[in-house]
Amino acid sequence: MRRAYVIPILMVVLAGATYLYYTEIKPVVIFGLRDDYAHAIPFQKVPDGLASLKAESCGQCHREIYEEWKTSIHAHAYEDPFFQAYWKKDKNIWVCLNCHTPLENQQPTLVKEIPRGRVEKAIQEPNPHYDPEYQKESVTCAACHVRDGVIHGPFEDSVAPHPTKFDPNFKTAQLCYRCHNVVSGPAQFYNVGPCGTYAEYEGQYWQEQGFICQSCHMPEIERPVALGGPVRKGRRHLWRGGHDPDMVGRAVAVQVKADTAAPKPGDRVGFTLTLTNAGAGHKIPTGDPDRFFTVEFLVEDQQGHILEQQSSTMGRWILWQPVIVELYDNRLFPQTSRDYQFAYRIPEKTDGLKLKTRVRYHILTDGQHKMLQTKYGLTGNDPYRFVVYEQEFPLSGELKAALEHQETRRSHVRRQQDDNSCKAIAHS
Repeated sequence: MRRAYVIPILMVVLAGATYLYYTEIKPVVIFGLRDDYAHAIPFQKVPDGLASLKAESCGQCHREIYEEWKTSIHAHAYEDPFFQAYWKKDKNIWVCLNCHTPLENQQPTLVKEIPRGRVEKAIQEPNPHYDPEYQKESVTCAACHVRDGVIHGPFEDSVAPHPTKFDPNFKTAQLCYRCHNVVSGPAQFYNVGPCGTYAEYEGQYWQEQGFICQSCHMPEIERPVALGGPVRKGRRHLWRGGHDPDMVGRAVAVQVKADTAAPKPGDRVGFTLTLTNAGAGHKIPTGDPDRFFTVEFLVEDQQGHILEQQSSTMGRWILWQPVIVELYDNRLFPQTSRDYQFAYRIPEKTDGLKLKTRVRYHILTDGQHKMLQTKYGLTGNDPYRFVVYEQEFPLSGELKAALEHQETRRSHVRRQQDDNSCKAIAHS
């Protein structure tokens, strides 16, 4: 008789343990909290001499910087279709706004307390200073430059119609740390966190060479910082990165070799594609854990029909339930390479036969993209995958010449003698 009660009791215990796990242990978001991004940047007042905190007000004098910022992903981090779809998937949880609209002025509620670190149980109240139009400016000028009514920046000798203060953080990578080094939480076992770009940069080649995030993502330029001001060395406010095909392409170098330079029918030819992280100061890909590269070999006939193909993936493999575990990570650290190999037996007829080699970068998978469209309202036609390298080689006696004259995409970073600007140059 006692055994009849055992199974129901175990089921109740299991149900209770599962409930406690998902409501008290496992976070509802894929990251943990850290003090700096667990809260919005405190309310900022308008500095004396300015009409508003809005970027357009700054652009009255800092015109070129303003025009650059408008084209950046920072300026659209809130309205970005991918963010809006993913945010809807996460039930519009408030904590995401702390990086996508980081100022308290931009957020509809004030978070007063986060009981036991549970973001879904945060105690909130309406924000009397909330400006919905300002929210649309996303990572706006004041998010980095305004603190306590003073404009912070990288210059010690600024002369301006508003209060200014030199902040040495603008000359370091620390400025990027808050949002580009998101940490793990309970029951989350990533290698360095879900978005660990800063951690990937620490202790690596380019940091040791004196490069900072801004070296590549905010290239140096000599120009007046403000209208009518002196020409000085500043930085472009572009922040090109993982959504920009050219920026991604400049991070990689690709070269293809064959073990037989003049193949004949019946020969089995082996090809090696070497992919190098030649220009990024962090792993490639980096940022969102969904991002990955594919390295592809395709044999095509004269009509473009695919006769044989092979594809390899470079990215992260993560188990999301019941705990988050990073199972495998084969991304490339800075200045490291990996060889991808492919072999093909040459048939009797080789007219028009060619090998196409291709490297593609994916922001997310086709399945994820369709899911965001159908379930979470993803709008727009923003590309979510693009080719960063493609080269064709004839599978005939002309292969040797093609290999010798291949348009190898080689990206390298050189340091100018008088500065640390990242100059990523693709040669062909």
